[in-house]
Amino acid sequence: MEKLKKAVEEFNRLHGSEAQAEIIEVKEDEAIIEFKGSFCKTCGLFDYFEDITWEAIEFGLKVEPVEIVEKEEDFEKGRYVVKYKIYPKETTE
Repeated sequence: MEKLKKAVEEFNRLHGSEAQAEIIEVKEDEAIIEFKGSFCKTCGLFDYFEDITWEAIEFGLKVEPVEIVEKEEDFEKGRYVVKYKIYPKETTE
């Protein structure tokens, strides 16, 4: 899905020093995205996952984080795998 790929690229450009996102899998109505990084400790962790939502809107795609399916937390580092709901095109207009 090209729009999601562009949204993730923009996320990485904006947050690259704190977190990097990578698309793991895309199905018809869901996507799995992995986040790795140190993450800003003063920001809410879930804010990073929601930022993909805002980047996707810029490219005409509506997605929403619905579940953290995996997480690994270590001192000053983390890895989170997040499931997103992908909404039909009609809901983005």
